[in-house]
Amino acid sequence: MTLNEIIALDKKYFMNTFGDRLPVCFTKGQGMKLWDMDGKVYYDFLGGIAVSALGHSHPALVNAIIEQAQKFIHCSNYYYIESQAKLAQLIVENSCCDKVFFANSGAEANEGAIKLARLYFRKKGVPEKFEIITLEKSFHGRTLATLAATGQEKYQKNYCPLTPKFLSVPMNDIDALENAITEYTCGIMLEPIQGESGVNPANVDYIKKVRELCDKKDVLLIFDEVQCGLGRTGKMFGYEHFGIEPDIFTLAKALGGGFPIGALCAKEPYASAFEPGDHGSTFGGNPLACSAGLATLSTIINDKLYDNSAKMGEYFTDKLNKLKNKHRIITEVRGKGLMIGVQLAAPIAVKLKKKFLEQGFLIGSVGDNIIRMLPPLIISKDDIDMYIAALDKVLDKMS
Repeated sequence: MTLNEIIALDKKYFMNTFGDRLPVCFTKGQGMKLWDMDGKVYYDFLGGIAVSALGHSHPALVNAIIEQAQKFIHCSNYYYIESQAKLAQLIVENSCCDKVFFANSGAEANEGAIKLARLYFRKKGVPEKFEIITLEKSFHGRTLATLAATGQEKYQKNYCPLTPKFLSVPMNDIDALENAITEYTCGIMLEPIQGESGVNPANVDYIKKVRELCDKKDVLLIFDEVQCGLGRTGKMFGYEHFGIEPDIFTLAKALGGGFPIGALCAKEPYASAFEPGDHGSTFGGNPLACSAGLATLSTIINDKLYDNSAKMGEYFTDKLNKLKNKHRIITEVRGKGLMIGVQLAAPIAVKLKKKFLEQGFLIGSVGDNIIRMLPPLIISKDDIDMYIAALDKVLDKMS
């Protein structure tokens, strides 16, 4: 098929949730590169929105999927699954959690976290503790409950009434958070580094005080690490930047290297609130997904890709800040590791994204004046230098 034929087919049969997409269809990928139907090469600085942590077609991931698919793809959670048990072990041994439950996405993992927090207090004999406080500009998913948790009205307004008992407060305002906590609060759910609103890291002192508040008020601290976890920020988990540990945290995106999988991770005694029949999933934790997750996470750990993320992130940010000194259109560069947002002084983010596509680079835009980079953790200085040179030229022409 031609690209135009694919576009026509999409417009006729696919629900129009994404609008007019960027006019490209890829046929293969390798490392940092993707090829379109005409053989043109693109460098992927978006990584499938922080998903393709190992780049494209990494042999460890490809081989794990092939080997498992040749054996069998799915069986019910009525039975024990070797890759599921091994992946849970790997997460526990490399994090602060004690138990794991596997879902199919970040939204499902966050739904599980909300259920677990409420159930913990109900089984503790405090059923009135069921409210969840989140942060403004947060993003936790597109299900009705995770939409209610998301602190952005643009995602919520068309789906009201939302799931009740969620409220949002400004990030880094500890007084606002403390004033919002009541006898009904069971959890505070936050992204330590917000992604979908344009890469906004929380202050270290703020997160430390949030942890103290949770301990003082008997409230569970839930970290949504769907985007910032698994090496993305230069450490294995986002919480490591803040010197504290959450009670519950969630993972997804990078966990399967491109294969859909999410994880709900919790410390004891909170994890044990889930007993047989309290939660479940038909597809969650299936052999194929867990084999992909095991290969991806093992590679991130064994190849120390979180270290590469830290080094390349620092290099990337330094290069972007030098461009900021040259181009007044760039007003701020922020983020951690390879989770980077660039604030622009004019509403040209979407235009810039399209121009970059023409130049053979994939990037993201947030609103009208933020561009976002979430490249694979295997990125090199040569890749970054190529990107910076292209950005410099594009900004020269647009100024």
